[in-house]
Parts: sequence; structure tokens; C-alpha cells
Amino acid sequence: MIGGFREYADAERVVDRLSDAGFPVEHTAIVGRGLSSVEQVTGRMTTLRAAGQSALSGAIIGALFGWLFGAFNWINPLVSGLLLALYGALFGAVLGAVLGAAGHAMTGGRRDFSSVAGMRAESYEVLVSAHLADEARRLIGGAPAPRADSPAPAPRPTA
Repeated sequence: MIGGFREYADAERVVDRLSDAGFPVEHTAIVGRGLSSVEQVTGRMTTLRAAGQSALSGAIIGALFGWLFGAFNWINPLVSGLLLALYGALFGAVLGAVLGAAGHAMTGGRRDFSSVAGMRAESYEVLVSAHLADEARRLIGGAPAPRADSPAPAPRPTA
């Protein structure tokens, strides 16, 4: 370990400094300790909102498939591609809205909110392969740690 940090950004800056100095960063890792699962609630989910979000997703997928099918029409690919993309978007939006509303209604009100799940750590450590640790410490300005196979320094005499 060449450093411990409270914030991920601090650990990231150390690895970036190593990279800027030409250090082989493929021998480094940022390890989070004390991981917790965090679910950030982003808003209330209603049947109308579920239908709207699913309609948007369906429209995008439908337009993409319609455009792809129309692109293989060798007679007039531009017109047929755009027309099929429009029909695909319309069909995808309707189908997405129906499925989104039905899916939300089937939950019976058990989950009437939307959220984003993630992980959070209490601290972060920057780890480097043992054979490169002293070089990494030197590059970031830290003193090299004594190696496990080196003898302990002799005590200094006191006056």
C-alpha cells in the first residue's frame, strides 16, 4: 500500500500523478474498504411516469430497428429508412408505454419510487505491486518503507 485516503478523488489523483510520471499504472489498484450499498432515491414513480419512461425507451429502440431495416432497401434507402424509423419509433413508444404502465401497475404500489443503486466506501487505498512500491512512493514524494527482507536499523546511541 502506498497511501490511504478518505475520498476516492484523492486516490485517483495519486494514480494520475504516477501515470504522468511514466509509472506503469497497470500494476496499481484503488481498493475501497468498508463498502456499503447506497440507493439514492431520485423521485416518485407513478403509472404515468413509468409509461412515459418506457415509451421513450421503446421509441428509441423502435426507431433504431426501423432505420436498420430501411437501410437495407437498395431501391430508395434514405426515404424508406426514415419512414421505417418513424413507424418504428411510433410503434415502440406505444408498446413501451403499455408495457411500462402494466409493469408498474403489477407491482401493486410496493415500489412507488425510482432510484439509482451504487457502492460507497469508507476509505480507499492505492496498492502497487511489491516490486514497484518503492519507485511509486518516490514518485509521489513519500519515503520508501523498509522492506520486509531488510534488517532493522540499529538503534542510535543517546548522549
